[in-house]
This record gives sequence, C-alpha cells and structure tokens, in this order.
Amino acid sequence: MNRPVFEMELTAGAEHIDELGHVNNAVWVQWIQQVAVAHWYSVAAPEHDGAYFWVVVRHEIDYLRAAVEGDRIVARTWVGDAPQGARFDRLMEFTGPDGRICVRSKTQWAIIDKALGRPIRVPPEVVAPFMTAV
Repeated sequence: MNRPVFEMELTAGAEHIDELGHVNNAVWVQWIQQVAVAHWYSVAAPEHDGAYFWVVVRHEIDYLRAAVEGDRIVARTWVGDAPQGARFDRLMEFTGPDGRICVRSKTQWAIIDKALGRPIRVPPEVVAPFMTAV
C-alpha cells in the first residue's frame, strides 16, 4: 500500500561539510529529525501536537552517495505499516541534484503522552492522517 509522501528541500551548506568534503553523517541524522518534525507539523492536528511528542528509538541508515557543498537535496518521507504499540516506522530518502538516492533511512519512533510522561499505544486518530492521502 502506498502512503502519502511529504517532501522538503535542503541545501548542503559549508557548515554541513566534513574534512572529507561531503555532508557529514551526523548532519544526515539531523536532517532526518528536521524532516520528520516538519512532516508531523504539516499533518498532525493541533490537539495532537499539544498532547504528544515523538522520540527516536532506532535509526537504520544507508549512506549510498556523497553530497557536497551547494547540493540541493530533496528529502522524501512517509510512514511504514500500522504502528506496533507505541512504535511507528518512518522511511526517508534523500536524493541529490542528479536524482539519485544519497541516503535512505528507516527510523523507529515512539509516541509519548505529554500529560502522562510515558509512551502510550499510538492512537488511531493520530496515525490516520499519515496513512492515507487527504
């Protein structure tokens, strides 16, 4: 089943480049977080944003091609299958200016109820907007 895709453009600046002349691996992790949060804000209902936050449980990242200073990177993200308890997978691909994938990731997130201060089972109404196109 295809999920709606959220897309965001990033530009590799001088501050992102390491001593090898390409975007540092730690920057890709920061971009994964940045894109995931932007996707959440673009889809989540305001009451859900006020009630919950997400924490990373696990990252799986494949570094396939280097990106260099000045490259315009397109990030695409979508959610995986239905949540398992408090956990929910997010998939992401970053493509370079040539359209080829630079980085691919699968990140597992857990939802935290702000009032309880602990993980809860992902509510169906929270996940619904991420599972189907509106």
